[in-house]
Parts: sequence; structure tokens; C-alpha cells
Amino acid sequence: MRFTHSARYDAPVADVLAMLTDAGFREKAARAQGSTHLEVTVDGGSVRIDQEQPNTDIPGFAKAFAGDTTRSVVTEQWDGESAAFGVDTPGKPASIKGTRTLVADGDGTLDTFDCEAKAKIPLIGGKIEKLIAGKFNDGLEAEHAVAAAWLAGER
Repeated sequence: MRFTHSARYDAPVADVLAMLTDAGFREKAARAQGSTHLEVTVDGGSVRIDQEQPNTDIPGFAKAFAGDTTRSVVTEQWDGESAAFGVDTPGKPASIKGTRTLVADGDGTLDTFDCEAKAKIPLIGGKIEKLIAGKFNDGLEAEHAVAAAWLAGER
């Protein structure tokens, strides 16, 4: 299932990129998303976030698949103002892959994800893809709130 998500920041691209490749920011954003176990690694333009989150608000059809928690490994490989990214869920047949692009927007920055969610589960794969895309978007909204505060100096 293909989907996109965009958020605007009141800061120049260079500041947004510096924030997105800052381990302190990534940890704070992951904690705001409810991560209970967290390991953040940043090496230049390479970002890796290994996290575990409780599964809340999961519909009945997905509970057996999802379990009580989900471990996800988020990777971003930045090349200039664009990154290849992925979200893998070890032990579960679901993932999100795509690109993340930062573009100047007046005196701010537009941060856009172009994604594809995949769930290789017979009969309910499409429903699971829609569910994980929604959860991913919810996480990005939480990240955006932390980012806006971070860019305003709240660290």
C-alpha cells in the first residue's frame, strides 16, 4: 500500500537535517512515541533506531499477528537532503520502505515521506498494511511535535 506524509517546519533545511541526524533528538522523538526499549545510533548520515513499543489500540483481527509489543528497526541513509528509509519488524512479515525528502518551503522546510507498506499475510495483508501505515503516520505526528519544540530551542 503506497502512502505519503508531509510535515512543515519553521526552520531552514540545514537545521532540520542537523536535527534529524542528532541522536538526542531521535531518542526524544522515539520516547514521545511510546518506545519502552530504545537504541539510537547515528553515524554521519546513517541513522538506526531499534525500538520496542507496546501495541495499543490494535483491532481484533490484528492482535494475534501484533502481539503485546512490536520491535521495529528504523533506518535512514541520508544523501544530501534525501534519505532512503525503512521500517522493519523483526519476526513479523511487515515493513515500510521509501524515501524521505527535505525541500525548502519559503523560510521553512517541507519534510515528505513517500512510502510503501507491505504485510505478507494471507487474507488480511491489506488490512495490516493500512493499520501499519496509520500507526506510522501517528508516529510521525508525534515526531513533528517534538521536532517543532526542538527547533524552537526546547532540548
